[in-house]
Amino acid sequence: MEHPENSEVYKGLKVNDGVEAMGTINPYLSTMRRKRAAQLSVNDYVDGILRGDVTVLSRAVTLLESLLPEHQAMAQEVVERCLPHSGKSLRVGITGVPGAGKSTSIDAFGMYLLSNSDAKLAVLAVDPSSERSKGSILGDKTRMERLSSHPRAFIRPSASAGSLGGVARKTREAIILCEAAGYDNIFVETVGVGQSETAVYSMVDFFLLIQIAGAGDELQGIKRGIMEMADGIVVNKADGDNVEEARRAAVHYKNALQLFPLPASGLRPEVQTYSGFYDLNIDRVWAMIDDYIVKVKANGFFDERRLSQQRYWMYEAIDEQLKANFYNTDGVHEYLSRYEQLLLQGKITSFAAANKVLEFYDKERGVNVG
Repeated sequence: MEHPENSEVYKGLKVNDGVEAMGTINPYLSTMRRKRAAQLSVNDYVDGILRGDVTVLSRAVTLLESLLPEHQAMAQEVVERCLPHSGKSLRVGITGVPGAGKSTSIDAFGMYLLSNSDAKLAVLAVDPSSERSKGSILGDKTRMERLSSHPRAFIRPSASAGSLGGVARKTREAIILCEAAGYDNIFVETVGVGQSETAVYSMVDFFLLIQIAGAGDELQGIKRGIMEMADGIVVNKADGDNVEEARRAAVHYKNALQLFPLPASGLRPEVQTYSGFYDLNIDRVWAMIDDYIVKVKANGFFDERRLSQQRYWMYEAIDEQLKANFYNTDGVHEYLSRYEQLLLQGKITSFAAANKVLEFYDKERGVNVG
């Protein structure tokens, strides 16, 4: 290629030929092959979990979350075989209003635990999904910077997909797998809205409610039902100029708890203040949890609560299976669409439409509805 800029007219200017442009397709692409992870058998999953292999544990939790029938069947077998090796951990549920600092607090609580013992910690953080796109940011792990890199911590964020406000049977089964892998402390963080608190309460030994001060009327910040479920209440961000505000909020909560009936445990919930961001008074929070566990194990409520939880999840499993059987029955979706259109046209009521669809379902199963 000739460059007119190199003529004598432009003395002192030198333009060289450029390099040939590379193609947009990687020439080595044909020799590159993405290596797929080898498929694991049930034995592989169980053996890997029992020896504490984090990679296998992660893949097992992914298997639990899969909607494929073959994956669900395999996951259930893995859970059943891990069940005898579970049940020996301390399970702590953590909830609070949005902005209360749940993830930051979990990072502080977890690091305190791991720094003062040889314990292992698994965090099951459930991130709210969009009801429109079904997408989820799964950002909890980014707010647990220290735990994320700790060799004795396992963090698993999962999208709620709208199920029970984010926490359901799969989370409980993930707890079993984590316990079988040797994690003797389990944190379950709720989405913080709706039914998720009830679901978490039904799978943990201690239910911790995180609240903040200086956000208006503290007693309006959380509903009575959630306060009644709490085994302990902590007021976060008790640092700097907010210390006195946090202490006043703690007094409000203590006074409010005096008006509630005594919980089934026989123990009135304690109220503590702390700062998750500055790691202040974290020892007091753990002392509150430890003291509660010692007392409920002594009075028998610890075992009673776990048995009650097993009963709860049996009925939940029945409800879930019945629902799955209904929607997987041939013809149900067509029948639903037909009566949905009649409903939208104002030709039938909601209850009548539901009865028609259920009658079809019973008929398909051979049930005599006469």
